[in-house]
Amino acid sequence: MDADTVPALIAIGETMAMIAPFDTESLLTAQDVRLSIGGAESNVAIHVAALGGSASWVSVLGNDVLGRRVHREISDHGVDTRWVTFDGVARTGVYFKDPGRGVLYYRARSAASRMSPATIAHVPLEQARIVHVSGITPALSADCAALIESVIARVAASPALLSFDVNHRQGLWTAEGAAPVLRDIANRSDLVFVGRDEAETLWGCRTADDVREILPGPGRLIVKDGDVGATEFSAEGSVFVAAIPTTVVEPVGAGDAFAAGYLDGLLHGRTPRECLQGGHERAHLVLQSTSDGAPAAR
Repeated sequence: MDADTVPALIAIGETMAMIAPFDTESLLTAQDVRLSIGGAESNVAIHVAALGGSASWVSVLGNDVLGRRVHREISDHGVDTRWVTFDGVARTGVYFKDPGRGVLYYRARSAASRMSPATIAHVPLEQARIVHVSGITPALSADCAALIESVIARVAASPALLSFDVNHRQGLWTAEGAAPVLRDIANRSDLVFVGRDEAETLWGCRTADDVREILPGPGRLIVKDGDVGATEFSAEGSVFVAAIPTTVVEPVGAGDAFAAGYLDGLLHGRTPRECLQGGHERAHLVLQSTSDGAPAAR
């Protein structure tokens, strides 16, 4: 990618080193594991790049071997990483996938938790078409919350669209603490992704229509309802597209894949129905693997 070219998508957030069994065996008994990477925002950038789009990922990594590995792997996926910086004090975060049993995070005081508005001071957010963030970042630290506020202000004053994945992580903050913050950010975003189940946990929403009532602000609101399907709400009305029947190996990362498939469609000027279908196709690939990523497919 030309150094003077600003990617269509700029994603901002933490990525960690990831350790997972080669198959669906539990971490308790697995003998063979693989070392990879995982992070909500970089997952989106990687999938967009896999689909042929231009994408950048912005973050802070520890100046350690895991940080260098994370940086190399994301770059190898065709993602622009020119605005990633390395912290000489804090370490790169790590997490473990225990297939079918959850995720174990070791991210406290990570390098990414030291992100702040200064992290993006020289990143040309205003020149991107879409800037993508998630609800994970404001939970990492007060400085990270300030980063999100800076992103919102800068994107609002530009032609770029702000894409926000609610992505509530109960291991980072309680639903009671997260609910008002995530609702406020969502209502100041142009495009929002949220799971119907997490909307119920956060705001007591039982249906996609309930979510729209809580989040009237975004021009495009996408409510994902697991293996049922996803609904987009916009000024033109609502569109529902059913999910693709899938034998699930491991669900972590599927929401990021869905967001990327949808955003790829939006960047290519596709219809809401086509964007939702593109999201389902990417999620379908990831759900069949213990990896957060999957080869491009249409």
